[in-house]
Amino acid sequence: MTDPTVPTDRAALARYVDHTLLKPEATAADVSALVTEGAALGVFSVCVSPTFVSHAVESAGGRLAVATVCGFPSGKHASEIKAAEAARSVLDGADEVDMVIDIGAAKAGGFDLVQEDIAAVRAAVPSDKILKVIIESAALTDTEIVAACRAAEAAGADFVKTSTGFHPSGGASVHAVELMAATVGGRLGIKASGGVRTLDDAQAMIAAGATRLGLSGTGAVLAGFDEGGADEAPAGTDGY
Repeated sequence: MTDPTVPTDRAALARYVDHTLLKPEATAADVSALVTEGAALGVFSVCVSPTFVSHAVESAGGRLAVATVCGFPSGKHASEIKAAEAARSVLDGADEVDMVIDIGAAKAGGFDLVQEDIAAVRAAVPSDKILKVIIESAALTDTEIVAACRAAEAAGADFVKTSTGFHPSGGASVHAVELMAATVGGRLGIKASGGVRTLDDAQAMIAAGATRLGLSGTGAVLAGFDEGGADEAPAGTDGY
């Protein structure tokens, strides 16, 4: 039986997508091209590095939302630095901020510190802007995933997100998305990112509970509708 929550056409799936370009060598011209492509594909937003937020906002001209990252990709920044980075991105026009938690603190069981870190960034991101929390799920145990999601919720986040797409442990998995959705789904959004490269991948993540997808190869994923499915992973532009 077909899952009624899973988009079955290009336009519907595109609205789940943060069209992403986070590779270090990206240029302003690359960001302009990302925005143009994203608008043509009908995605929800583009996600760019903090230094490109103002350029992306100008290029988008209100056609789509602009997201950025904070403490990326390691999460090993003082909370004050993360908060300042997030505040600057909002000042530059970002609609959404995807922050990385301190993975080491989570692995050590310091979820009070994780919550405080998230809360510091939340204080810098106004309530009318979206804060997503990247927990790097592939590096965590199931118990740690649950605790990280609870810390994000307690700190006032709007979303939890699987991965940076740059960690050697890997990206999103159906299991992690299911666990995150079981923990905070319905109250927080769930973003799957990292390794979502085919139409089958994207639909599986949504069926598991994802309400947003981070994709770099968006066009190739959406082309799966024209091909009756996408079994071969297209090349992404970065860890996504």
